[in-house]
Amino acid sequence: MTRKLQKLARQLPGALLIGLLSISVAVAGPLDQPKADGLIGEQANGYLGLVSQDVPTDIKALVRDVNAKRKARYQAIAQKQSVALSEVEKVGGTTAIDKTLRGNYIKDSSGRWRKK
Repeated sequence: MTRKLQKLARQLPGALLIGLLSISVAVAGPLDQPKADGLIGEQANGYLGLVSQDVPTDIKALVRDVNAKRKARYQAIAQKQSVALSEVEKVGGTTAIDKTLRGNYIKDSSGRWRKK
């Protein structure tokens, strides 16, 4: 984690940090199988992504829904803490990637999908 992200993480009050850390956990159930199947993965920007474009419509809809919920939560945290949305998204991305199970896909900051 970069120093800037570490500083932001230290600045977030405990309850907000717990809320941020639980974003991926709150919707983990429906995401488990598509992640295990290599259809979707976590990205450094804090959002889910499609590992390939050949993904069923219902999975695409799930990704859109989860990402909309994450963005709303990130925006609330950013507003409450008076920090840029992009900084909260980075913390969310780092957290989600850290929590990603071995063998599932992550997209690093260089834009490459790889198995963790």
